[in-house]
Amino acid sequence: MNLDRIRNFSIIAHIDHGKSTLADRILEHTGLMGDRNRVAQVLDDMDLERERGITIKARAVEIPFASANGPFQLNLIDTPGHVDFAYEVERSLQACEGAVLLVDAAQGVQAQTVANAEAAQKLGLRLIPVLNKIDLPTARPDEIAEELHNCILLEDEPMTISAKTGAGVAELLERIVEKVPPPEGDRAAPFRARVFDSVHDDYRGVIVYIRAIDGSLARRDRITLHYGGTDHEVLELGKFRPHMVPCDRLEAGEVGYVIANIKTLSEVVVGDTMLHRGSDAAHPLPAPERPKPMVFTGLYPVSAADFTRLRQALERLSLNDASFTWEPESSDALGFGFRCGFLGLLHMEIVQERLEREEGVDVVQTAPTVTYRVQIRDGEEVEIHAAGDWPDPATIEEVREPIVRAGIIVPVETMGSVIGLCLDRRGSHVRTDTLSATRVEVFVDMPLSGILYDFYDRLKSGTRGYGTLDYEVTGWQSAALVKMRILVNGEDVDALSTIIHRDEAESAGRAIVKKLKQEIPRHLFAVPIQAAVGGKIVARETVQGMGKNVTAKCYGGDITRKRKLLEKQKAGKKRMRQVGSVTIPQKAFLSVLSREEK
Repeated sequence: MNLDRIRNFSIIAHIDHGKSTLADRILEHTGLMGDRNRVAQVLDDMDLERERGITIKARAVEIPFASANGPFQLNLIDTPGHVDFAYEVERSLQACEGAVLLVDAAQGVQAQTVANAEAAQKLGLRLIPVLNKIDLPTARPDEIAEELHNCILLEDEPMTISAKTGAGVAELLERIVEKVPPPEGDRAAPFRARVFDSVHDDYRGVIVYIRAIDGSLARRDRITLHYGGTDHEVLELGKFRPHMVPCDRLEAGEVGYVIANIKTLSEVVVGDTMLHRGSDAAHPLPAPERPKPMVFTGLYPVSAADFTRLRQALERLSLNDASFTWEPESSDALGFGFRCGFLGLLHMEIVQERLEREEGVDVVQTAPTVTYRVQIRDGEEVEIHAAGDWPDPATIEEVREPIVRAGIIVPVETMGSVIGLCLDRRGSHVRTDTLSATRVEVFVDMPLSGILYDFYDRLKSGTRGYGTLDYEVTGWQSAALVKMRILVNGEDVDALSTIIHRDEAESAGRAIVKKLKQEIPRHLFAVPIQAAVGGKIVARETVQGMGKNVTAKCYGGDITRKRKLLEKQKAGKKRMRQVGSVTIPQKAFLSVLSREEK
């Protein structure tokens, strides 16, 4: 297919705006998916994606389209919709020249709609605005079109479709052919391609997804991954229709896959440049950026005997998801486990669910934390991912935490409560943009730790379900952060230690010790539960000891006899308190974590 007959495009949208359904209708309209192999969300091949109705992993498919102007080859590169997978969206957009901006005509413009549109425009892509779900009785196409124009600079008027019924899909394909520019490239030049994704196959190793920029690639060619610094021989290459179909050659402008006996996913850097080995004439593309984990949590097996199974499960899972990190750690309360880093809260939730469902390993998750940068007095800077790594307070010069710019789209009448919620989380209001007569977008700078626990739930409840959130990390800011320790009977419980702002330590400490008091069973001696910051106790509760009625058998008689027995019991309890130790039941430990997550 000539270059001027190729169109590479993505579909970008907020969660649940109909992106996967539109992809299904496009495949049906072009004949790639018939009645015999029809399945909903054909590009979402994970059970978790189908159940939750979200796209987690990017996919690609080559679509032959018989346009009114002749045959065309459309390469659709699917993208996720959640903020946690923004890096996947960006690397997919880098392989395209255009993007379909899909907006739900009933829900309207959402936070991720704006973020994805800005990312596409920054890369120079041609945007095609589309209003979906116009078959719904609650659709408001005119009002939503006005919102789109108010928040995004558009060249074209939005077109209306229904991905469910297929109405307008044929016209959309014609619009893609007309508006999206063909790829630029020289098929006579040395081979050069961009790696936009990779997956691991148990039998064939790593399958590399590429978009050819210049030249051509054939079987048995020797290739180099420029930034990865590894050389390989091409064993198989092909295209997605929508399943992998081998072919003899991939040429400039085309999208396909390469199998080259690559053993581990870590050898392939997404965004890398693939070249012919020894090709000095080909210029590599700009260096890729690896996604950095921002949220960290501990994962421990429920049973200590499952530690090896959990390690093997994490190894298998990391073969198909190179964006999360893990390393062994231990806890006095939970035993041996792993400290894992994720891109965000949804990413963490997805990985935990895949561990339990696909690998059959039951895990206990500790409270999530973010990355902190601590400046030591001797000039050294260290990154802290867990409270157990917190250095001696006397050696700390400065502590910095990640700051995010949050864009929150809410109804006008709930704007005050949302800004108040952000200010409670140490946020600062930046600006407010009016999208329409009923909706505004509020921009707030706030610590990443402020949105870790219940921020999204409170946002949804405060806006009656209409609020949407998008955020990006914009930098680091100095903060008065301290390590809060939990002591039970005078002993530190390391797994309950948290890093918290000094002003919030007292209220958070009171909440934790009250919860522990309810869960820790009574002993024969009193058990003090304390929250401490440095050498200062900020909260305390006491589990009262069980008392035996030692005077029950004394019927009447002299009071000195009863007093003697009570004094003897008091001495025994004092001795027990000195030598006694308390084991916190796992139920009590988990109840505190559930409070944190709520």
